[in-house]
Amino acid sequence: MKYNNESVRRQDRLLSEEEAIRLLQQGEYGFLAMVSEKQSGYGIPLNYVLYQDRIYFHCAPEGEKLKILAANNKVSFCVVGKTQVISDKFTTAYESVQVKGTVTFHLPDEEKKQALELIVDKYSPNDKGIGLTYIEKSLHRTEVIRLDIQSISGKGKAIKA
Repeated sequence: MKYNNESVRRQDRLLSEEEAIRLLQQGEYGFLAMVSEKQSGYGIPLNYVLYQDRIYFHCAPEGEKLKILAANNKVSFCVVGKTQVISDKFTTAYESVQVKGTVTFHLPDEEKKQALELIVDKYSPNDKGIGLTYIEKSLHRTEVIRLDIQSISGKGKAIKA
């Protein structure tokens, strides 16, 4: 993965690479941003899992998101971590990470199974046995999308009391 904060305007608010990776690993969901064939923006919140230099999502095997991605596989993905509005200072403490890359779907069944197992490990670790059974039953009606990460940047704002 290429950690690149060069385009971040506020260089004083950069997250370290380790902080950005931690946020990607621990985040509950993120927003996948795409551009439709009509050149309009389309964004959707998704559960995900980070594995090496890839991010995996799962979804139904058809729908608007897949139509858009088939026409243009370049995307960005944003995860926002902890936030806190600081009312009396008219600001917000936050941490976020932005990923840019390309997506692929119609993956081989073995890669789909591995990705779905990683998702079960992240979101349902105490129910892995049931999750594995569910994967086997639902694999044929589940699409898995792989985002190959080209770059990551991270930014945050800490508020001093």
